[in-house]
Amino acid sequence: MNAFKPRETLTEQVARHIENLIAFGQLRSGERIYEGAMAKQMDVSHGSIREGLLLLEKRHLVRNVPRKGAFVTPLDEFFVRSLYETLELYLTHTGRKLVRNQQPEDIERLESLYDRMQACFQRNDLMAFLELGIEYTQASLAYADNYFIVAAIDDLWPSAKRCAFVAFQEGGNRVLEDNLLHMSQSISAIRDRDEERLAGILHRFALQQCQQVLDAINKRAG
Repeated sequence: MNAFKPRETLTEQVARHIENLIAFGQLRSGERIYEGAMAKQMDVSHGSIREGLLLLEKRHLVRNVPRKGAFVTPLDEFFVRSLYETLELYLTHTGRKLVRNQQPEDIERLESLYDRMQACFQRNDLMAFLELGIEYTQASLAYADNYFIVAAIDDLWPSAKRCAFVAFQEGGNRVLEDNLLHMSQSISAIRDRDEERLAGILHRFALQQCQQVLDAINKRAG
């Protein structure tokens, strides 16, 4: 588990810790999160846990049910399809802006992140790979120029990381290779200023990754 970062507030530290427990399967789909046990484990107050859980509800990882408690958001077919459909819509919209406005330094940054992710793949460092994936997505939002879209993607990304880990557990390195291929193709389309090609790449990748997650969920259920 990543160490807490001093620059973060306590609420953010708590939220990030629980987020990783959910994203990497230590708290399972639909499982109840007991505030008292979590507060003792993390050596923080019940109030800090409660604030962290409210933040995670905004990020779609937790459902706070009145008089019942907090539960990990179920990872079912409806949730997964909704997530990837929404991500595709947002990232295609912002990707078109990037294609139109990209500068050489934007391509250099995306290529650098791609190279670092390849290195993580080679040394089998999954957590670093996923964190760099977040950074890659943030870099691709350079010209989004839309507060609501950027904020929405920030809130959706923890669920995307959770889904990516589920897919990886079942699909292994093939899932990471698919991610790297998608990034390589995307960078090429952005460099060539080809909006339609980029849109097609994003559409195919969203469908592919959505199906990988659903296959993993169905395999577990079966």
